[in-house]
Amino acid sequence: MYAEVIVEVLNYVGIVAFAVSGALKAGEKNMDLLGFITLGFSTALAGGIIRDVLLGRVPPVNIVYLPYPATAILASVATFLLYPHVRRHKDVVLYPDALGLGAFAAIGADVTASYCSHHGAASCWLLVVMLSSITAAGGGVVRDILAGEIPLILRREVYASAAAAGGVIYLATLPLGREAAMLITISAVTAIRIAALWKGWELPKVVSQPGAH
Repeated sequence: MYAEVIVEVLNYVGIVAFAVSGALKAGEKNMDLLGFITLGFSTALAGGIIRDVLLGRVPPVNIVYLPYPATAILASVATFLLYPHVRRHKDVVLYPDALGLGAFAAIGADVTASYCSHHGAASCWLLVVMLSSITAAGGGVVRDILAGEIPLILRREVYASAAAAGGVIYLATLPLGREAAMLITISAVTAIRIAALWKGWELPKVVSQPGAH
């Protein structure tokens, strides 16, 4: 019971933080109010929408459960109205964002594992890992595409990979109980993300030689 309340509270923290992140991107691109709302809404909710569509859960929860889109839209509008102040302190958003990443990863893993259980799938660990990552990071990909950029998670940042690790952690701890698995997943993903921010961790990539074609 208490675990579900904690997860739901952190889910709202994530919606607000992700919406602010998307709205800040809109500000960087000199978009109007609709642009702020579109990028804020997409960043906060598109990952869960994609997950639900892939699982055949239509219409997606992030659309039909009014408090979720309302929270994302209000956070986006607030960022628009307070943009100079929010932009000045944008680094503060990184820590609620990390909590949101953990919550979204855990929720994505839980929803997918529940789907597998109800549909009699004996093993769908890969699906759980993939949709945990998509739930948490899919909105950021949509945001960057709408902003005309290569998605940040494909260039740098331990972000989607942290969420994918959350899917593995959820499955590994599920024998302890669903609520325990979700709380452990949130804690682990949040810790990985914050450590990556502090240490500057990035995934390996090819370094192009200057002047090479």
